[in-house]
Amino acid sequence: MKNYLKMLQFLKGHERLFAVAIVIIFFSSFFEVFQIGLAVPLVDIIFTGKEIVVPNENLPQFIKSFVAYLNDFKTDRERALMLFPFVAIFLIIIKNFLIFAYSFVMSDISQRVMRDIRFKLYEKIQSLSMDYFSERRTGELSSRITYDANIIENAVSYGLIDLFKQTFVIIACILTVFAIYPFGALLIFIFIPPIAIPMSSIGKKLKSLTAGQQEKMADINSHLLETISGVKLVKAFCTENFEIKKFGRQNYEFYKLKMKAVKRLIVISPITEIFASACACVMLWFLGQRVLTEELSFGIFGLFLGSFMTMISPIKKLGNVNALIQSALSANERIYEVLDEQASVVEKKDAKKIKELSSGIVLERISFHYKEESGQVLDNIDLEIKKGELVAIVGPTGTGKSTLVNLVPRFYDPTAGRILIDGVDLKEVSFNSLRRQMGIVTQESILFNDTVRNNIAYGYPEASQKEIEEAAQRAFAHQFITKMPKGYDTIIGDRGFRLSGGEKQRISIARAILKNPPILILDEATSQLDSESEKYVQEALDLLMQGRTVIAIAHRLSTIKKASKIVVLEHGKIVGIGKHSELLESCALYQKLHGMQFQA
Repeated sequence: MKNYLKMLQFLKGHERLFAVAIVIIFFSSFFEVFQIGLAVPLVDIIFTGKEIVVPNENLPQFIKSFVAYLNDFKTDRERALMLFPFVAIFLIIIKNFLIFAYSFVMSDISQRVMRDIRFKLYEKIQSLSMDYFSERRTGELSSRITYDANIIENAVSYGLIDLFKQTFVIIACILTVFAIYPFGALLIFIFIPPIAIPMSSIGKKLKSLTAGQQEKMADINSHLLETISGVKLVKAFCTENFEIKKFGRQNYEFYKLKMKAVKRLIVISPITEIFASACACVMLWFLGQRVLTEELSFGIFGLFLGSFMTMISPIKKLGNVNALIQSALSANERIYEVLDEQASVVEKKDAKKIKELSSGIVLERISFHYKEESGQVLDNIDLEIKKGELVAIVGPTGTGKSTLVNLVPRFYDPTAGRILIDGVDLKEVSFNSLRRQMGIVTQESILFNDTVRNNIAYGYPEASQKEIEEAAQRAFAHQFITKMPKGYDTIIGDRGFRLSGGEKQRISIARAILKNPPILILDEATSQLDSESEKYVQEALDLLMQGRTVIAIAHRLSTIKKASKIVVLEHGKIVGIGKHSELLESCALYQKLHGMQFQA
């Protein structure tokens, strides 16, 4: 029940529109049942010329008066026959107008809810810390926004419509049969329990099956994203058949789960039909005797039986509604897993806005681990980075270099110690004022499927064309950009697929130049480039680094000889710090790294 109430919270903000829809559904249900009642005067008065006979003497006075009014038509059957089609058509028009009205309103509500869910999920995902994404697959998160949200949409658009409409129809039919013949109506309660038990069991099973479907769909989405974005690697290693077979297995497993759910959905209808038909036969025999003895008019008997049979379809639909809701509850749990997630790195409510770096950055006794069981990545790091310094960080792979620089823009918080910027703890500083001061260029250029212009001006949409071109020129990118089909308006493809590695890196550098940050973080920015591309990129970086405070992770030691300070990391600890010439004499690890590169 708690999970169901949480799902209904998505209707928040749309309560008035939802209330309007419920009112319209109520009147539509009333007209649907009232149409059955039109058969009474048609049969009893117009064709047989007999009075309407209702065995229940305890009817409300307004119903008795209405029955008496209809019986008056017995003396003018031709007039009654002439009026009947007009009344029937009028009621059908009203009913169908109401059906259109509530269908449109509920569709509008469902689309608003989907809009809100997708927005909340995306907003939440953007607010979460980097450690969350290290434990989640991209395909899994995109599946929450697409597949899981669509299941909720079905529950809102179709499920809630049928939940209320079919419930109103059943209530109206029950009231009708009780008003006509209370004793006969008690037979309904013989029918309800046998059908309710299997429907409840089927609904619970469907919830678990839906959870399995959602997991499989997340696997499929992840596989698609990985293999489509990495299609070059797939083709290079000739693993097309391997990936096809892997996708086939995942797709088949999803199909099997889907068919198990479908089997349980379609079994609801025959089960309902069998029990309802058995109960109808009992009623036919029982009430038919009352018709033969004229205790009940044939029209009223038809109304009684018709009202009962009308309940069969709503009960079937309520079974499907239960299945939809159970599926939606499973999707709802997965959606709230994201919405209830708490960011590990949080900005204080009264966070300070700092000005441009004036003195420097200090790391005091910094330690860090991703998970307690994984061990320390950084251990007791002390480091001072003065304004205007070029500080290079070197060390073997997996020694914590990238982790260390990721702490400076506060992508992660240290598990021990603190980082100060101009004497202020980073935890006291607003994200915006901190990260606005930093430009980051990584070994993997992060570009979007957009124009060259928009990629360079990312985060600065107000930048003029002149400013964008100047940044590109300083990054040695202007020349190749102008040769592209549409120049700066050329779409570069997903992740810059249409560009070479060096071209992508130079656009990333142009973006950093346009931002004009006082602090620059370079994470092995030239490690994956060929010699010619590295030459251009290194020249662009040299221009970019002028007059800035730079923290650079260096894979090639030849690029950092001029560093103000070189920090050597091993197993998360600083084992050497100083200039290039000093470390060649004092640090064994640096000597080893230098020898491995230059002796080769």
